[in-house]
Amino acid sequence: MEQQLLSFDNISYTYPTGTSPVIKHFNLQIPAGTITAILGPNGAGKTTLIHLALGWLHPHSGNVSLAEKPLKAYSRRELGQWMGLVPQNENTPFEYSLLEYVLLGRTPYLDPLAMPGEKDLEIASQKLSDVGLLLLKNRTMPSLSGGERQLVLVARALAQQPKLLFLDEPTSHLDLSNKSKLVQVLRTLQNQGVTIVFTTHEPDVASALATDMVLMREGEVLETGPADQVMNDRSLSELYHLPIQVKELNGKRIVLWDN
Repeated sequence: MEQQLLSFDNISYTYPTGTSPVIKHFNLQIPAGTITAILGPNGAGKTTLIHLALGWLHPHSGNVSLAEKPLKAYSRRELGQWMGLVPQNENTPFEYSLLEYVLLGRTPYLDPLAMPGEKDLEIASQKLSDVGLLLLKNRTMPSLSGGERQLVLVARALAQQPKLLFLDEPTSHLDLSNKSKLVQVLRTLQNQGVTIVFTTHEPDVASALATDMVLMREGEVLETGPADQVMNDRSLSELYHLPIQVKELNGKRIVLWDN
């Protein structure tokens, strides 16, 4: 039987300043070892869902479970060792070097006020190498391009050595070369047993990477299942309220839409 690593059971959430829920009676199970794309238009509630999964937000109804255990039963340190996040954007108020910034990912493994050790430095350097930025390790974060900054965020999350990795619109700042690099990194992680969940509003990105897919609109699941079954003309047209065709070219699915 397939292990469900992350489960949302009838989740609803409304922001304190809001008048209606942004997540509505949401049910979803993420199997261990999969790459799940949460695909939907802007404003669908994708980022909110990730913040609920991380325990940064607490549902007003329903439950979130990690490895068949309620999320609230974990300490913040335990959650930091279980899960990592690559956000869309992040402000860096200090001029960290790339290596210093990636070392922040080792925080869940350090005692309070402890300094990173040799093992932490080795891990951080390896993760910079994995994303192709080791030679820039002494550069400062503000000196990087948008694409380079995004890859450093990936390296920092990988330094946490998470069992479950979230990425929020991870390709939004990447050119084609770096998108390809990211896809290779994530596929390697999956082969190492890491479960991956990423949000995107780009069907082509979801198709290139995901084993499983969730179509989400206005805080609700429209459809979920294996990517090759969910990625079809009818489902995507319904999701985006737009005539969409899914074609296959050289074994890959591409998405076409009418203007």
